[in-house]
Amino acid sequence: MNLRKIAQRSALLILAIACASLLIQARFRQPNAEYQARRAKLRAAINAPIVVFGYTAHEYSGELAVFAQEENFYYLTGHDEPDAALLLIPDSPDPKTSTGPHEILYLPPRNPNDEKWGGPKMGPDDPDAPEKTGFQAVEPFASLHADLVNLAKTNATFYTELPPKQENGYPHLTIWSAWVRSALPQSTINDIAPPLASLRQIKSPGEIALLQKAVDASVDAHLAAMRMMRPGLFEYQIAARMKEVHEMEGCTREAYAPIVGAGLYSTVLHYDDLKNEIKDGDMVVIDVAGEYGGYAADITRTLPANGKFTPRQREIYEIVLGAQNAALAAIKPGAMLFGPKSVHQVAFDYINTHGHDLQGNSLGRYFFHGLGHHLGLDVHDPNDRTSPLQPNMVITDEPGIYIPEEKIGVRIEDDVLVTADGNQLLTAKLPRTPDEIEKIMAEPRATPQP
Repeated sequence: MNLRKIAQRSALLILAIACASLLIQARFRQPNAEYQARRAKLRAAINAPIVVFGYTAHEYSGELAVFAQEENFYYLTGHDEPDAALLLIPDSPDPKTSTGPHEILYLPPRNPNDEKWGGPKMGPDDPDAPEKTGFQAVEPFASLHADLVNLAKTNATFYTELPPKQENGYPHLTIWSAWVRSALPQSTINDIAPPLASLRQIKSPGEIALLQKAVDASVDAHLAAMRMMRPGLFEYQIAARMKEVHEMEGCTREAYAPIVGAGLYSTVLHYDDLKNEIKDGDMVVIDVAGEYGGYAADITRTLPANGKFTPRQREIYEIVLGAQNAALAAIKPGAMLFGPKSVHQVAFDYINTHGHDLQGNSLGRYFFHGLGHHLGLDVHDPNDRTSPLQPNMVITDEPGIYIPEEKIGVRIEDDVLVTADGNQLLTAKLPRTPDEIEKIMAEPRATPQP
């Protein structure tokens, strides 16, 4: 082998290692300072001890299970291992009498036998645990009960996450809030979820960067779907190609169950069976996005299966696009997402005053979901519908029209950052107009595949 080939191979090897490093780093948490700042904000807002529990290993079971942390706990800690808890203690009014740590992370003991199967975990006795986690103190989980009892001597009120009236799935909040009440029978227990929701709505620069990474991978997946789409494929094949793109670009998982609905199923909002063959003349709603570094994108495009919109399909599509653009123009600080004179109302009014169904009725009745929602650690991040939009909120803009009798469903969904003077479309690289979509869908047909 000559020196030139050796050099070329060495360069390729270095590039491969660099790319692999980027993919690995893409899954890492943000710097400790980010989580410390969030905890400091919450402690400043709540003048009482706060205890938040991470998920245990019981929420997820079975061979296909992959652990995912409880969102509020992760938001405050960046810790992504099970069976942990967090205690925040308010500062004393007199700094001279303030002793001991005010932020404590509680971890379970390490289990050497479990680590043979699942790999090393962080334990409370690890000497570098405080430095790695960014906490003033890391203690055994077993110490939490006694610490709460001791705090109750000087604190009448505590905060934790309280369950809703009906908790779906594994009753995490029900179990742990009951545990707190049993440890503190004489104390008042308040819900920390509303103050945390207010914090989570405003995204930091680090969070916005991770959201943009999730969006970029999801945009590439949608472009791949546009180039792949044709009659004769099955819905699950489109989803499989998109999931491949997400994982190749560093996404840890899908942000939600992929939705690919063809024909009649384009009118079913959360259709995720994905078992039907895509037929010539179908409209195909593709609502698929990835999660990057814990943060979720949420993008929808609607495609003609054969690469060309019929006149009626194009008419409905352009009405939805017009509604989306009208809403986008109204998204700014101070605007309301829902309610009278809201961004949602702007989109609804546009749809209701443009076009008709086959009986001549207005189309407003076929737009029967909300215009959008907040994005973040959850694809439907915490929000307060009674509060106006603020800078650094990230929301979706997703009007739709769904006409079952015509087997035409259209939804166009983009992710929007609210800025100081308006908004920024995070998904701007993904075409939205019917002409642009038809052009991209024609590319693979123009170039024969080997």
